[in-house]
Amino acid sequence: MSDIHPREVLICTIARLLDGVRHVAVGASSPIPAAGAMLLRALKERQDARPVRISILGSLEHNFFTNGSAELFDCAGQGRIDAFFLGGGQIDGRGNVNLVGVGDYPQTSVRWPGSFGAAYLYFVVPRVILFREEHTSRVFVDKVDFISAPGASDEGVYRPGGPYALLTGKGLFSFDKSRPGFTLESTHPGFGLADILESTEFAFEHGEHPATTALPDTATLELLRGRVLDELEETYPEFAAELRRATAR
Repeated sequence: MSDIHPREVLICTIARLLDGVRHVAVGASSPIPAAGAMLLRALKERQDARPVRISILGSLEHNFFTNGSAELFDCAGQGRIDAFFLGGGQIDGRGNVNLVGVGDYPQTSVRWPGSFGAAYLYFVVPRVILFREEHTSRVFVDKVDFISAPGASDEGVYRPGGPYALLTGKGLFSFDKSRPGFTLESTHPGFGLADILESTEFAFEHGEHPATTALPDTATLELLRGRVLDELEETYPEFAAELRRATAR
């Protein structure tokens, strides 16, 4: 097997973060989260464990919904989706997500697609994993310019959902709702605490020597590079082909 690709580290980390869920939903432009969900499903089937249901918006083969996001929102509101993924142009230390733009709203100097159903899903899905491959101070800011979806709510607000973890191209954070705030759990191979501190504006808790993110074993890597990429190709053919080329060297 060739060396482990950084994106394979992310995919395998996502599979571990999803362990124990029954139903995970993935947005239409999320190949790495989709691959992580597919890997978990494949691992559970190999172990003859309880199956994992996956709903990938935009997929014909891996999607139980026939009416797009309307069914997704309805299912989430009924408590029948255990995990979902959110990204953002900006994310701050309280888990707030900005999907609108940079600058004073509505005169934003940079405009992003918009919030859509992010706030709703953030409130009702128990295990929301914040995912952003780019880890720079322009993304992980001290305070977002616009709150599309709040990471924490006031006492007395009914909220079964919220941030569970933050995964980036450099490290993995857990989220403590009681503070609220992040704790650095591990750094990916090639990065250390200094890299994370330099590229993160918000404060977070961390040990003196954070752990290194666990790497997949040979059997898991074979499953990812075989069955998972085959399944992923239906929805994300370019991503699957690119990762195949990168790991075939």
